[in-house]
Formats: sequence, structure tokens, C-alpha cells
Amino acid sequence: MLNLHPRLQVDPDAATERRWPVTGSPLALKVTVAWHAVALAGCAIAPALWPWWLAGTAVNHAAVTAAGLWPRSTLLGANWTRLPDIPRNANAIALTLDDGPDPLVTPQVLDLLDAHRVRATFFLIGECARRYPALTREIVARGHDVENHSQKHVHTFSVTGMGALSREIDTAQRTLTELTGKRPAFFRAPAGLRNVLLEPVLQKLDLRLAAWTRRGFDTRERDPEIVTKRLLRDLAPRDILLLHDGGAAITDVGQPVLLAVLPRIFDAARERGLHFVTLREAF
Repeated sequence: MLNLHPRLQVDPDAATERRWPVTGSPLALKVTVAWHAVALAGCAIAPALWPWWLAGTAVNHAAVTAAGLWPRSTLLGANWTRLPDIPRNANAIALTLDDGPDPLVTPQVLDLLDAHRVRATFFLIGECARRYPALTREIVARGHDVENHSQKHVHTFSVTGMGALSREIDTAQRTLTELTGKRPAFFRAPAGLRNVLLEPVLQKLDLRLAAWTRRGFDTRERDPEIVTKRLLRDLAPRDILLLHDGGAAITDVGQPVLLAVLPRIFDAARERGLHFVTLREAF
């Protein structure tokens, strides 16, 4: 059962202190800009070779597009697919939950997490958080972390320009900070898909991209056994697991598949001597 909490106060220091160093534009963006400059100059100097300049540009675009369609790629900038390799994470794994909060599923997930004494990281959609503010605050009150999963979770996110990317992520950042009193430190792109312009936006907003080590595809797979096997196959310390409390598939008996999978994951992790941490704890 939810405990209704008053609106939390935003930590004033959270709006000014940077958590992450500014590392500059990713190499892929620098190469893309440089190639376009070369191609334009080449067309001006040797216009007869324009098919070659065009072909080179097409190859460049295809390469960065492919990298953006690979959620665990680091070619477009820093992307955490595992927890840092430091002593305190030697037996740690992270459970991350996307696309919430959901008024029916998320409260049950919170109860399961309490029962198993597990802390998780929730990547929330800003509009959903705004729709269910008490539930959003309840996630934090129960000891879990809330991170940025964009404001609207649009399917065109990966083909969006820098200005629109900035507005989408910054709006979610403001929404979640206002509701929880804590400024998100991590961002996860909708469906994990992105483009070469995302990393500069994240650096400006002091966010780090977080992907995953393994996922259960639990928004379309209805069999808890299959989802569990995907997550537990070769499970190792420092893994980041991805499940969904928003848009969860429903089993044949009418239960969100996530609720059937979580207890199995918790038991298996315990048997292997692993414990759960949030991303912030790990970093």
C-alpha cells in the first residue's frame, strides 16, 4: 500500500554540483563533422569527384546510424553497460526498471523489493511521473533511485535533432527533480536507441548514459521462464539487468510477467553470492 508523502524539497546543491567530468565531443561526432567539412571542400575543389564525396558521406551516416541502433555501443560516447570495476562492486549487480511508473504494477514491484530487501534503479518517463506524483515519490521514499528516461518516450527519439533532444531530456530532468527532490544522474534512451548528437546534450545536462548488460525482453515475452533464463544466463558480478514496470507483458494467467520473474532473479542472485545495488551506489 502506498504512503502518500508531501512534495519533497529539492536539494539546492543538486542543481549546481556536477557529478560527471566534461569529456568533450565523442570521437564519432568529431569524425562526422570533419568528414562533412572535407566533403564540402572536396566538392568545391574537385566537383567532378562529387560521387565519391557523396559515397563517403553516405558511409559515414550509415556507420553512425548503426552505432545508434546498437544500445550497448560506446562508439557515440560513454555508455555504461556494466558497473564500474572497483572493489565494492566485486559481488554487486544492478536491477533497472524502465517505462514507469505504472499505477498497477509499480506498487507491487515496490512490495516485492521490500520483501527481498533489494534496492533498484527506476528509469521513469517524465509524463508518467507527472501523472502519478505520489507513486513517483513513493519509489524514492522506499529507498530506490529515480533516473531520467526522457519526458515522452517518443519512438522518433533516435532521429531527433540536438535542440529537441535537449528539450526532451531537460524537461524530464526538471520534472523528476521537482517530484523527488533529487536530480537524476543517469539517462537511458527510449529503447536504447540514440544518435551522434546525444552525448553533447547529456554532458551539458550532467547526465551519463546507462544501458545494460542483459535484458529479458519482458514487454513482449509472456513466458516468465524464458525471461528468467535470458537474465540469468551467464549472470556475473557487475551486470546491469533491464526489466520494465511500464508496459510489462501479461502471462497466460493474467499476471504481469515482471512480477513472476523478480522473485526468481532475487533467489538466483542470492544463491550465487550476489547482492543488488542502485547505479548511484555503484558509481
